[in-house]
Amino acid sequence: MVRVYETRSKVVQDAYAAFGRGDVQGILDRLDDGIVWKAVYGAGPHVPTAGERRGKVQVGEFFKQVAQNVNFSRFEPKEFIASGDKVVALGHYTATTPIGKAFDSDFAMVFTLRNGRVTDFQEFTDSAAVNAAYAVGATV
Repeated sequence: MVRVYETRSKVVQDAYAAFGRGDVQGILDRLDDGIVWKAVYGAGPHVPTAGERRGKVQVGEFFKQVAQNVNFSRFEPKEFIASGDKVVALGHYTATTPIGKAFDSDFAMVFTLRNGRVTDFQEFTDSAAVNAAYAVGATV
């Protein structure tokens, strides 16, 4: 059973490595065609990366939004925990918005895998910090 968990963790770690290189296709290659991607930390339309996406096309659009709207100065997954069909990545990031408003948060990202592909993703982060950074009229 250890090998299965190592394989699932490696799929997720490889996706993070692709993200670090700016290789969106490398991320998409690790996703199931029916992927459900949830980044539900934003309460309103002012957080351009928030919401639920379905399918690789919409997830690809998510990463375009990230590239246009988030400047990471630090993005560090620190620990990977595998159990059953899930891999949880714990880490920290620091970023700024296009207007220079900074936000900083720990995160937990939960990946569900089947047949070596990610079928579901959900991010948990400091939604108050993210929302404040993108709030209408936010200033540095």
